[in-house]
Amino acid sequence: MTRIVCVAGARPNYMKIKPVMDALERRGAEVILVHTGQHYDESMNDVFFRDLGIRPPDRYLGAGSGSHAQQTGRVMAAFEPLIEELAPDAVVVVGDINSTLACALVTAKAGPLLAHVEAGLRSRDWSMPEEVNRVATDRLSDYLLAPSPDAAVNLRAEGYREDQIHVVGNVMIDTLLANLDRARQSDVLDRYGLTRGGYGLVTLHRPANVDDPGALRGLLKALGEIADRTPLLLPVHPRAAERLSELGVPGGIRLVPAAGYLDFIALQDSARVVLTDSGGIQEETTALGVPCVTLRENTERPITVEEGTNVLAGTDPERITATVNRVLDDPPAPRCPELWDGRASERIAAVLLDGPPAHTRPRPTDLVSHGAATERQHVL
Repeated sequence: MTRIVCVAGARPNYMKIKPVMDALERRGAEVILVHTGQHYDESMNDVFFRDLGIRPPDRYLGAGSGSHAQQTGRVMAAFEPLIEELAPDAVVVVGDINSTLACALVTAKAGPLLAHVEAGLRSRDWSMPEEVNRVATDRLSDYLLAPSPDAAVNLRAEGYREDQIHVVGNVMIDTLLANLDRARQSDVLDRYGLTRGGYGLVTLHRPANVDDPGALRGLLKALGEIADRTPLLLPVHPRAAERLSELGVPGGIRLVPAAGYLDFIALQDSARVVLTDSGGIQEETTALGVPCVTLRENTERPITVEEGTNVLAGTDPERITATVNRVLDDPPAPRCPELWDGRASERIAAVLLDGPPAHTRPRPTDLVSHGAATERQHVL
């Protein structure tokens, strides 16, 4: 039986790893779930496991918070003996958080095959820690599981071999479609006194937006002007709560606790517009056909702009206000990228379980053509 370790560490990982685990287990693989503990408070962790029906982790590393170096180092130190003990055939990492890179480094040095879900996404912004994590994880990976054709184009431009690149679709959308009916049964709108299409939904969590008081003050100014036109609901991310409290928020913006997965999907699904700095929400709103305005200068998910409902507004307050007003006046037509069909995890399972084992497969830095790869397998 093929043994595969699946790694999750923070809230964005949970909805990505669940369908992959399910698809691998349906194909008969032994799946071991490792939780690094990068997110550990109840609002960012337990409620998502409950909402998504994820079984308790088989192993918990307890990494906790800290600087990028501290967090990455703690995950590596805890994951290394675990890989030696479990001796998996492959390790699956998802996304672009510190846990992703830490476990990728350990896996690459230990020898199992490494698969990166969401490979090839690029923001072109080297100041983003996530961009560094994405690029380094891709370089270490045997299987580059791209969510969309543009991600595969990026990988080819960076010199990866065709046998490494697999366009599989978006696992976030697998989870969204599997849970949409349940989410629509949520009473969250009643709890907050909201009506469908009668509010805007806001999320803020990126350090560039919430750690700099000047930047956050500018965003709040723009949000205050938008709230004059449509009331805004802002579920508060833990890292932003204290700063929002210090600065105070304009009238028309309602702060509420961080929402669980089902409640948050319900809030997105019924919103008139969503304003966010999150990558995953750009994807979810595209799948739901809900207008999204991204409060960043760039996005690693350009397909949501080209083939979805997402519009980049940047972080200038006047530009944000003008962009949101334009979107409210003339919402983008719903469009959904190809392969965002709820079956990405099945394609991932096929790639991982139908491919050759590590000792016969070319590794990431091998320079081999298809024919040379076959010859190498015979030699080994």
